[in-house]
Amino acid sequence: MVLPIILLIVGFVVLILGADWLVDGATSIGIRAKMSPLIIGLTIVAFGTSLPELIINVFSCIRGSSGLAIGNIVGSNIMNILLILGVAAIIYPIDVSRISIRRDIPAGFVATAALFVFANYTWGSLTVNWIEGILLLVLSAGYLALTVKKNDSTSSEVEVIQIPMPWGKTILFLVLGIAGLYLGGELVSNNAQIIAKAWGMSEAMIGLTVVAVATSLPELITSIVAATKKNSGIAIGNVLGSNILNICVVLGISGLITPLQFDTQMNNTLYFLFGANALMLLFVFTGKGRKLSRLEGALMLLAFAGFMTYTVMAQ
Repeated sequence: MVLPIILLIVGFVVLILGADWLVDGATSIGIRAKMSPLIIGLTIVAFGTSLPELIINVFSCIRGSSGLAIGNIVGSNIMNILLILGVAAIIYPIDVSRISIRRDIPAGFVATAALFVFANYTWGSLTVNWIEGILLLVLSAGYLALTVKKNDSTSSEVEVIQIPMPWGKTILFLVLGIAGLYLGGELVSNNAQIIAKAWGMSEAMIGLTVVAVATSLPELITSIVAATKKNSGIAIGNVLGSNILNICVVLGISGLITPLQFDTQMNNTLYFLFGANALMLLFVFTGKGRKLSRLEGALMLLAFAGFMTYTVMAQ
């Protein structure tokens, strides 16, 4: 067990470096394109930080472990909202823009509802098949088209970094950042699974906890880095965009590879995901202004601790 633990630690280090490079590179190229930090988080950063979920799901589907694939996504999305936004809000209160309230948060509800309907009520089977995979990819294409069309380049957050890095350095940071997230995610995910299996954990438990936590580490580190730089647009855009892409793109591609078997017990976790989205929306409208405060961030962390306790007890 010594080697997996060492590789797990190495994976954490690579993830931290990759996230820092990606935030800097993505922000620089976004400024050149006159994109707001929110749009950068929803597109460039969200795609980069969703790579571990995608790679793990592709490997899981090829191995026939589709239950782990769905558990990975649902668990990751719950962690993204409650843990990642909670930690980021504690570091620096997160301002939530009007466009996120009107477009991105509702899109997260729609994506979750689509997964719930596809898994339970379509085609007479408890699966997400290739047809539903295509429909999820169509939803993601529509969302991304709407995101680019509604790019609010006049946001004051664009002024967080006035001058972009040189093109050569920008591209280098993007490549190194995405590569670091991918390699770090692989190291953490693979070795976390080895450790978990050695401790006798079930596949469903691994998907909802260890794999979900491991594959969400890029989002966690990226949002923490963005929060420490007081760039709340990337912090929340990264989470909201990643959650939508996790369901629509990652599960969409996974469904094209093989039908994803759905355990009805997973519905309880989907209800929890709906609740996490609702809690986030509630906190946005409570207190002063449209923001997630440090207190609300702490309450989100408590809710995540409750989810993990429930999951462990249920297993």
